Amino acid sequence: MRPQLRHLLSMLIAALLLVGALTACISTPDGGGNSTAIRIGTLRGQPHLYAPYFMQRFAPPGTTYDIVLFENSPDIKNAIASGAIDFGVLGAPSMLAGSAGGQDVRIVASAANGGSAFVGKPEIKTPHDLRGKKIGFPPGSSQEIVLKLTLRANGIDPATDVQLVNLAYSDMANAYKSGQIDAFLSAETAPSIVKQLGAHDILSPYDTPIGGVNIVFGTRGTLVNSDRDRVQQTVRTFVQAIEFMKGDRKAWVDGLVTTFGLDRTIVETASQNVWLRWELDDEYRGRLTALATQMRAFDQLAKEPDLAKLVDPQFLAPASLGR
Repeated sequence: MRPQLRHLLSMLIAALLLVGALTACISTPDGGGNSTAIRIGTLRGQPHLYAPYFMQRFAPPGTTYDIVLFENSPDIKNAIASGAIDFGVLGAPSMLAGSAGGQDVRIVASAANGGSAFVGKPEIKTPHDLRGKKIGFPPGSSQEIVLKLTLRANGIDPATDVQLVNLAYSDMANAYKSGQIDAFLSAETAPSIVKQLGAHDILSPYDTPIGGVNIVFGTRGTLVNSDRDRVQQTVRTFVQAIEFMKGDRKAWVDGLVTTFGLDRTIVETASQNVWLRWELDDEYRGRLTALATQMRAFDQLAKEPDLAKLVDPQFLAPASLGR
């Protein structure tokens, strides 16, 4: 086969695989896909990324939101940048990394702070007890940065005093149950799951310059420039969903239990460790700056992103939101 034909065939196969993967993960809680719908990516079963499931009830007439489920935030970010989806609720580090890498991504609202915990076996009572232990973390996440900062702040060298184990969010609880790790710093609901088995909080993950910054609502710059009305409408609906969840925690918990078949006790515990929000105020942007600085220091970024370009708060103005 000629090289040009082989290259064309490879590109076609890759495109078909991408389309197939996205089709397989589209969740349409209101029934039926819609090619004109606004596509919103999020993660499966995490309380702090559940807002898209409440957006349809606040949608303007004729607007449909299709929810696309992913396994991790970097995949959501890549789908936003490529145009495979329109918006995403995802981890802030992925958007910082995308911007630093030249991808056309924008943060148009925050989504949730918190949602993380540093938990471990009952016998780990003090930071000193962590020495020599195996500690799980999701690589490339805010939890990785916070874990290393927290260990250092307590006199523990992450490189030599403990054994760090890279694990996906979905594998964290099972790794703890099987004894593969002694502790972990990860996102909910894994911490709340293992607390039912006797694990406990070791150290707070919120005592670093990053604070509780975690989840954001993002899109891409071309959509901001080409269809500002759609972006404004979607941001307004997202804010309404966040405010609804803040005012009706039971509906939030019920939704997670029904949608993902999660244990109610675990969801109730996990939701208490999440602080929903949408504002992009000066303090929040300062925390994002601290996160970007630490990501650069820990070699997660080749360079620091241009936050003035990445963070776009214009759609959150009171007049824009009709507040």
